[in-house]
Amino acid sequence: MKNILYILLLSTQVFFAQNGFEKGNEYYQKAKYKEAVTAYESVLTESKHSSELYYNLGNAYYKLNKVAPSIYNYEKALVLNPKNNDAINNLKFAQKRTIDEIKVIPKVGFAKLIRDFTGIYHYNTWAWISVGLAMTFLLFFIGYYFSQITLSKRIFFFGMFLLFFIILISVSSAIFEKSHFDTEKPAIVFAERTNVKSEPRDGGKPLFTLHEGTKVYVFETIGKWKKVQLTDGTEGWIESSAIKEVKQ
Repeated sequence: MKNILYILLLSTQVFFAQNGFEKGNEYYQKAKYKEAVTAYESVLTESKHSSELYYNLGNAYYKLNKVAPSIYNYEKALVLNPKNNDAINNLKFAQKRTIDEIKVIPKVGFAKLIRDFTGIYHYNTWAWISVGLAMTFLLFFIGYYFSQITLSKRIFFFGMFLLFFIILISVSSAIFEKSHFDTEKPAIVFAERTNVKSEPRDGGKPLFTLHEGTKVYVFETIGKWKKVQLTDGTEGWIESSAIKEVKQ
């Protein structure tokens, strides 16, 4: 009886989540963007997250000329699906509405080559690739163990050696991507205007001013202050209430 009740409860939650998503789409098509935002966010309150949901929510906020929320939700969509090309394109349009023009310093050298390679897939994808390769390695081992033909044994042995090398690469890529995901903490400035200071205190010297929609990266937290870095490498301290972290 408890199992049946649990299934009914889960089915009801999924139904209402889908219903809220569909209602949001209907409101959006009718240009009722405030209602669309309310409908989409009602799905989030049920802990139902998806790249498509955040993408649609970003679109609704964009139509309402709310820069920071639109950029924030596009970024959330890309956290769940880095290959969401629609979110990538619309994020670029939303960023054009920001006041601050922060340059992006490109990474160079061997570290960039590694990041470009491991960044091809999400760390979960790399993990599944490793599992698939491990299963293939097992099949090659079985083939090597039971084969009675010398040529076949050599082929299976060489295949095992090659697969082992590729498995090491895929596992290392998964670990590297997971570490990068955990350590990188992007955030969006939600305050209309906020000062970035040299020290984590109210009397700290203002270094520069940021406006809503600007992307920063959080490195440290002390009390109500967070140490952030901009995409051009500039660092400073900002009040926690002025920003909203993307990976929450």
